[in-house]
Amino acid sequence: MIRRDVDLQPFNTMAIRARAAHYARVAELEELREALEFARRRRLPILPLGGGSNIVLTGDFPGLVLHIDLQGLTVEESDRGALVSAAAGENWHQLVMSTVARKLGGLENLALIPGRVGAAPIQNIGAYGVELRDTFEDLTAVHIASGELHDFSKADCHFAYRDSVFKGAARDQYIITRVRMRLPQQWRPHAEYPALQQYLEAHQIDVGALTPEKVAEAVIDVRRSKLPDPLDIPNAGSFFKNPLVDEAVYRRLKEAYPDLVAYPAGERWKLAAGWLIDRAGWRGRRVDNVGVHDRQALVLVNPGRGTGAELTGLASQIAGDIKEKFGVELEPEPRYYP
Repeated sequence: MIRRDVDLQPFNTMAIRARAAHYARVAELEELREALEFARRRRLPILPLGGGSNIVLTGDFPGLVLHIDLQGLTVEESDRGALVSAAAGENWHQLVMSTVARKLGGLENLALIPGRVGAAPIQNIGAYGVELRDTFEDLTAVHIASGELHDFSKADCHFAYRDSVFKGAARDQYIITRVRMRLPQQWRPHAEYPALQQYLEAHQIDVGALTPEKVAEAVIDVRRSKLPDPLDIPNAGSFFKNPLVDEAVYRRLKEAYPDLVAYPAGERWKLAAGWLIDRAGWRGRRVDNVGVHDRQALVLVNPGRGTGAELTGLASQIAGDIKEKFGVELEPEPRYYP
């Protein structure tokens, strides 16, 4: 089950060249526990890997890469709505489309997000005005140190914008095995996001006629028009989080840049990181083997199959430039390993 010296380039959507000292694909819970015991005995660091769409490999990984391929999907409908239970290795987009095919609403705005189900709660994935936490019920995870199963409620997960307890207090302590979501019995579309509104207007689609399927179709078309397919151009989707700033910073920037793209977020403002990067002149630029996509400045690409060091170097250059020009900090979405 454990393989040695494995090439990781096929397993990350950035197509970064790196190798794992040890690698295991786990399709059963018992296989996962055995692999964790293997790592514990040898005191190896662990890298849980799903679809490989939210990581940047900055070099070879000296420990055990666990490729999570746990499968299984159930849907139970009741007067409380539909309870969707999905194993961590299920493809996220396919899960969304399976609920849409059942005429169940709630996940359609999250269509075409790359990766697998187990990664979704870690960063509280979101798109077009909807986040995972909006429908999240609970999850089950294996405690790495003990191999025991633990359940996490929504409150336990401490969800925030692209954040959760698994990026904070519980970081590197658990591997998610199953996620449960409760979809509403009374569905209403979330089509307020500007890009969706523009799409609906352009295609003369009335909001009152929307179904989960039509919303999913719109989201897929919008995403495909802006974001490159990793199979064609290696990328990890949106590379930077949209920064949250206070009212004073927003007003300063809005006065200097009237076309600033920003959205209210409670008492703060969420700035469009893609707009900042584009306005700073980075869209379409290439540095050696890596670069910024020519249609969406928020996406860093790896057309030359460069190294993790090249990619993180470019990200640092961009973040430094945004800090200098706008006084705003950019934070990467993907996690860097090792």
